[in-house]
Amino acid sequence: MSGVAVAPERVRLGGLTTLKVGGPAELWTVGNEADLREATAEPFFVLGAGSNLLVSDAGVAERVVRLGQPYATLAAFDGSADVWLGAATPLPGLVRRAQRAGLSGLEGLLGVPAQLGGAVAMNAGTRFGSLSDTLVEAEMMVSGDLVRLPADALGLRYRHSELPPGAVLTRVRLRLSASTPERVAAAMTGVDAARKGQPKIKSAGCAFKNPAGESAGRLIDRAGCKGLRVGDAMIAHEHGNFVINLGAATSRDVDELLEAVQGRVSVALDLEWRRWGGPDGEPPQPGWRARAQRVEG
Repeated sequence: MSGVAVAPERVRLGGLTTLKVGGPAELWTVGNEADLREATAEPFFVLGAGSNLLVSDAGVAERVVRLGQPYATLAAFDGSADVWLGAATPLPGLVRRAQRAGLSGLEGLLGVPAQLGGAVAMNAGTRFGSLSDTLVEAEMMVSGDLVRLPADALGLRYRHSELPPGAVLTRVRLRLSASTPERVAAAMTGVDAARKGQPKIKSAGCAFKNPAGESAGRLIDRAGCKGLRVGDAMIAHEHGNFVINLGAATSRDVDELLEAVQGRVSVALDLEWRRWGGPDGEPPQPGWRARAQRVEG
């Protein structure tokens, strides 16, 4: 047995997610292929930066696998336009490094709090661009074997991919375009200005996918949901599609708030986040509608 880079430990996942919500789990942090094979020998979830994720207060029974520092290769990024990077590479830092190298293609991802692997799995992005715009191929472990698949085999579409069952992304190949630091910086300034309305406190990113031809945030705003609050979970005043944690929100608070929003919006909204710990986290309890109160900004 190889032994893992960091021995399995019991943690509360709320400390590892951007929404700061989630109960206990067994965490395996792996640093090489042998450790990854061992960690994924039983049912598991893969944890990246912890965004776009709602974890039940009760935690999860599956192992939670996290790629360690050897899979985060940002420090080795040399400014190549066609480059392989580890799946644990932080996307925000990569966007900045590409700009300084005068490489275009990632500026639309400015502000997305993800690691590269998670960005592929969710085809992360904004209205200014998605990870699929630059993805060439991906390396992943599937049933203990390392395989490479081209981007067009991954079923990438809006906030969705179709990775093989049980796949764990290990490396990602991107192809960027030659530009200048000044031009890329100007594009990033435009993206940043357009996203200034997003909240800066505990959040998991956009909660709902945009319906065809519409903006989920605009629909939620029109329904009067900004400031709607259940417990310490609240719809941000800055942007209707963001749920923020005011300090001690639980998964039950968040689930009930999401249900309250859906009850007020006339269009069916699909959740963009992934839920761990059951299909509905902690399901809404009787009387939840009475708990949803609007807070003025």
